[in-house]
Amino acid sequence: MDSYLICATPRTGSTLLCGLMASTRVAGQPESYFRQPDEQLWAARWDIGRSSDGVFEFSEFVRVALAAGRTENGVFAARIMWGTMDYLVDRLATVFPTLAGGDLDLLNQAFGHTDFIYLHRDDVLAQAVSWHRAEQTNVWHQTDQEESKQAEQEPRFDFDQICKFVQMIEEHNSAWRAWFDSVGIQPYMVRYEDLDADPVGVACEILEFLGLKLPPGRPIKTRQRRLADELNTQWINRYRAELTKRLVVSSGSGKDKFV
Repeated sequence: MDSYLICATPRTGSTLLCGLMASTRVAGQPESYFRQPDEQLWAARWDIGRSSDGVFEFSEFVRVALAAGRTENGVFAARIMWGTMDYLVDRLATVFPTLAGGDLDLLNQAFGHTDFIYLHRDDVLAQAVSWHRAEQTNVWHQTDQEESKQAEQEPRFDFDQICKFVQMIEEHNSAWRAWFDSVGIQPYMVRYEDLDADPVGVACEILEFLGLKLPPGRPIKTRQRRLADELNTQWINRYRAELTKRLVVSSGSGKDKFV
């Protein structure tokens, strides 16, 4: 194993997991290096040469990302959301055109032998509520060392928007599973619920899966503070109550799958 990718959807504890793995100092420095909206920010941070219109060589971007995402033992790690995977392999195909169309071959060529961690959440409705709230407030995570971040706007319950997030999460989870099957990968499965209950224990299990040893006396640190509170619970209950009303009015709508 040269590298591993944390494959996830939003609000599954991926930032928590990235911090845990980085704290080991033997499991890479996982970040969302290849998220398209952030590419220019990474390129500027890494001082990658760009043309006047902001274009840079993706091969150079990958080279510098590998250096940034590695720990001293040579292990590279990154976080990939489903919406990023197609974009990443398309970009890698421009660097390795003879491998175009072979997703796993492209990833292994770019990152070395790559393993996969699939992080998912059983409670999709709770995930959708968390996503909906974060989109409104722009508060996505909080460390224990930070003061509580101020929301950009007060969160407002929106049944239809939460429903859309539920659908999107289910679609992305299905897409991840279909992709793993298509390339013949059996990822290491991590449930958000297990990560939330025992973050250090889950991190230790992942290290074992990856074949990495934590040096004696080195702690695994939890940096992220849990954001879900009573408001999340209220919205979950309110969504279910509203869904029940709508199903009574329009039976057979098919929305019962979102409960």
